[in-house]
Amino acid sequence: MDRRAFLAGAAAIGFACSGDRSAVAQAFPSKVIRIVVPTGAGGPPDIIERIIANALSDDEGWKVIVEDKPGGAQTVGTLEVLKQPSDGYTLLAATPPVTAIRGLAPEAKFNVEKDLVPVIQIGTGYNILVVNPELPVHSVAELVEYLKRDTGQHTFSSGGFGTPAHLLGELFLLETGLHATHVPYNGATARAIADLVSGINTYQFIALVPVVQLIQSGKLRALAIMGGKRAAVLPDVPTIAEAGYPKLQAEDWHGLLVKSGTPAEDIARLNETINTVLATEKVRDALAKVGFDVGGGTPDKFGALMHAETLRWTKVIKDAGIKID
Repeated sequence: MDRRAFLAGAAAIGFACSGDRSAVAQAFPSKVIRIVVPTGAGGPPDIIERIIANALSDDEGWKVIVEDKPGGAQTVGTLEVLKQPSDGYTLLAATPPVTAIRGLAPEAKFNVEKDLVPVIQIGTGYNILVVNPELPVHSVAELVEYLKRDTGQHTFSSGGFGTPAHLLGELFLLETGLHATHVPYNGATARAIADLVSGINTYQFIALVPVVQLIQSGKLRALAIMGGKRAAVLPDVPTIAEAGYPKLQAEDWHGLLVKSGTPAEDIARLNETINTVLATEKVRDALAKVGFDVGGGTPDKFGALMHAETLRWTKVIKDAGIKID
């Protein structure tokens, strides 16, 4: 082989090796991705993850499945993710309750902030404070005065311990100095709503979508949106800050986490691709139908939100003396 042929062959080999390294770097994902939802089927987290999974499949050709693993104030689903390899192929659907695990289950053999790392914030939804319309109150201030004046047995309901409805209810009591009994429905959100409509319970903090039609039909009365802006579907309902209680503001955010140790390039690939599908009109519209505004951004941005939420809800749990058997 003459010198020219040798150099040409060496260059070709070098290019091929470079290409192989690139192919390896771009290989993720080369198999099915699982998104574990630590709540029940049919709820907002489950619906949102299926929107994202379908978009990744249709637009990117990825194979993504969604699995619901509820229980234990989201610890069952979290532990399922932590049992898997740190390879980016198993993600946890994260909502505010995951930041409450440290406070609710201090004996848990994991730490969300150490054992999981953020990928991306999917979106932000609305929680709303609602009462039965037979109650003689039309504002948050009137509800507070009513509960102070009427010393009867008042109750607030939720879908279970550690849910946003429960934590917001406890924060409400802390901030107002009121007393009411928490009634958890352990995943039976539809029954909790029905009991509020029938007047069995006094009030509830709940995601907007399941109750918006009941509000519009007059079967429930909305007192305040818990987020930082009014909901377009209920423009006359003030925010909780506008109602005079800014410390009660709370977003119903949603995002994705992976196990610590997952390669940074795989996290970056997940983040970049999910940001891409979040920017599409079909995903924005689909999320809007379940009451969510599109999120996106970097893993660090989502991580900062989760850290702040962990500090906040851990303090609420401690101050309220919440304990789970």
